[in-house]
Amino acid sequence: MSEPVLKAVADAGYIKPTPIQEQAIPIVLMGRDVLGTAQTGTGKTAGFTLPLIDILAGGRARARMPRALILEPTRELADQVAQSFDKYGKNSPLSMALLIGGVNYSDQEKQLDRGVDVLIATPGRLLDHFERGKVMLTGVQIFVIDEADRMLDMGFMPDIERISKLLPPLRQTLFFSATMAPEMRKLADKFLSNPKEITVARQATTAESIAQFQIRVSHKLKREALRTLLRNEDVRNAIIFCNRKRDVDILAKSLARHGFDAQPLHGDMDQSQRTATLEKFKKNEISLLVASDVAARGLDVQGLTHVFNFDVPTHPEDYVHRIGRTGRAGMEGRAFTLVTSEDAKYLAAITNLIQRDIPVMELHGFTHAEAQPSEPEAAAEKQGEGRRGRKERGGRSRKRSPKAAEAQTSGPPHAETPRQPSPEPQRRESRGRQTARERREEREPPVVGMGDHVPNFLLRPIRRAASS
Repeated sequence: MSEPVLKAVADAGYIKPTPIQEQAIPIVLMGRDVLGTAQTGTGKTAGFTLPLIDILAGGRARARMPRALILEPTRELADQVAQSFDKYGKNSPLSMALLIGGVNYSDQEKQLDRGVDVLIATPGRLLDHFERGKVMLTGVQIFVIDEADRMLDMGFMPDIERISKLLPPLRQTLFFSATMAPEMRKLADKFLSNPKEITVARQATTAESIAQFQIRVSHKLKREALRTLLRNEDVRNAIIFCNRKRDVDILAKSLARHGFDAQPLHGDMDQSQRTATLEKFKKNEISLLVASDVAARGLDVQGLTHVFNFDVPTHPEDYVHRIGRTGRAGMEGRAFTLVTSEDAKYLAAITNLIQRDIPVMELHGFTHAEAQPSEPEAAAEKQGEGRRGRKERGGRSRKRSPKAAEAQTSGPPHAETPRQPSPEPQRRESRGRQTARERREEREPPVVGMGDHVPNFLLRPIRRAASS
């Protein structure tokens, strides 16, 4: 590579390339398409930004016509790649623009009007600018899709196909990812022309620098187990992953109430708030980041010591990406996963993917037996989840069936019958005031059939209209 690029790499403190960089950079400099797969945290971003800077150094940018396009699945990843470009391209006269959601359109349009060499974007915001007539893609020479498997697997496929049709047919295309399933490779073949496939280590493997453990615990003790781990481990900074966004907020507030310096990060937050939270975390102003999988891909935090999976990921590939936030750049890290009895199938899928067992760590006060809730406890949890689910759906508990009501009543239709004792007096009292419909049903037994009961309204005389 050129001297300005090498000097920027040296200033960043890097001396020796990683295996993916060593194999990919010469191929990219040759102008060939590349399909690169390597473990997370092995330097894939530099594997395409360094040669890209070298290739574009001799040209000149034109207004609204970038010469290179890098697509990222999330705003955080796009911003991180932009920071890498600034770091490695500081000695080059190249310009760059970052197009992501949550940022004012006019500021981004001003950058495009001045002309940029490299455009780093998320698919949605890029297409928004194209439809506004603010960017043209006919001058793109190098097309990079980072985290290719997720881009193709998370609903981005239509957007990527549309963007690809807007690019010139003669271009260089680079795919980089930590995992690449066979079906994803078939999709990648639509965009690549005679690619050089580079695979460093077996796909979906976890780095040896990461010590992995599972903690078996019942669902109701998960928060307490997490707090115990945070106190027992030498945690300098850590990311705690949850499967659902609302659980991120709940867990972050719970940790804060117990004296931990924790803040949430998920996709429903404003972009300015997400950026500010990440900056605080990277500057060690906060020590714990409770996050959804928006932080699982490509996020690079220097010296991250721990990763905690509060929830076992439902997709095994996400486990690889989550724990890959630690143990990066040759450093050691520790990853803990809280496993309940309901997580057995997800854990099996993870161990099958990474082809290794995750050792069980006995946490003091949380015995192995507690991982399997007792039958009464499991039934109570299931019943509670059912009630919560009905409440979230806005539904009500079912009324008694007509047959059950008929079994509790006897005598002629309108005879007053002795009231049977309620089999569940506590549930009746806990329901509070009865509705008008329930009171009416108690006064008059539900209709069973026309042969057994004739409704009152059919017995009322019909008033004849007065003749004119």
